[in-house]
Amino acid sequence: MTSVVTAKGLSKRYRSQPALDGASFTIGPGRIVGLIGPNGAGKTTALKAILGLTTFDGHLEVLGLDPRKDRNTLMEQVCFIADVAVLPRWLKVADAVDFVANTHPRFDRAKCEAFLARTKLQPKQKVRQLSKGMIVQLHLALVMSIDAKLLVLDEPTLGLDILYRKQFYQSLLEDYFDEEKTILVTTHQVEEIEHILTDLMFIRDGRIVLDADMDTIGERFSEVLVGPELANAARQLNPLDERQVFGKSIFLFDNVSRSELERLGEVRRPSIGDLFVATMKGTYA
Repeated sequence: MTSVVTAKGLSKRYRSQPALDGASFTIGPGRIVGLIGPNGAGKTTALKAILGLTTFDGHLEVLGLDPRKDRNTLMEQVCFIADVAVLPRWLKVADAVDFVANTHPRFDRAKCEAFLARTKLQPKQKVRQLSKGMIVQLHLALVMSIDAKLLVLDEPTLGLDILYRKQFYQSLLEDYFDEEKTILVTTHQVEEIEHILTDLMFIRDGRIVLDADMDTIGERFSEVLVGPELANAARQLNPLDERQVFGKSIFLFDNVSRSELERLGEVRRPSIGDLFVATMKGTYA
């Protein structure tokens, strides 16, 4: 198997509105992929298709399986974390561990208990007694103790404070991820995952508009801080975006040689957030 996910012409409509419009992409093993897009762009629909939670048109293989036909087999190899508030409020921590241990053939109870021992969670605590950050720790302990090949995260740290968000991603890297596992994550907090991503996909109006590894992103896109005297010269190079700061202009370019840009001003690599804003120009109009 050369890819974990292969999608070709993936389409889905809700009534007359397209949620996915011929999206095509490939995700390889051992990658951490950010699927980024504005609200309504098709992110969650794409994840639902990968997880076998919705019908769709087009071709989609996940771990060599068709999610529409082989979901039970597929879910032995895939884990999913969305808004963790889905855990029943009456459920005890120990009961949650027992449930997963008795239902999932690839669950490692000892690994889960070792992870929980590093938290303040107590076996008899109920979900309703836990803060949202503690619920995340419980959910993460359960998921990371399953020997799955693909982990799908849909806004996994939504509503958490910065400490819990950092701990969440640190735990993923230290306790879960390796070269045989793949992580697919969607989030609006792109600045917090930028340092862990190996690959980046932008989705807009149901279509993939950018799909590249982070090394390619760094080589392809550049930002330049330009003084007023050279701003018109920079505009002649057809920048993707221009914004003003302290009387100077910051231009974002796609595939313009660094030597040419260095004549205009200070060149730097754009953040994912700045690249996203430039790519989605007009989407929020």
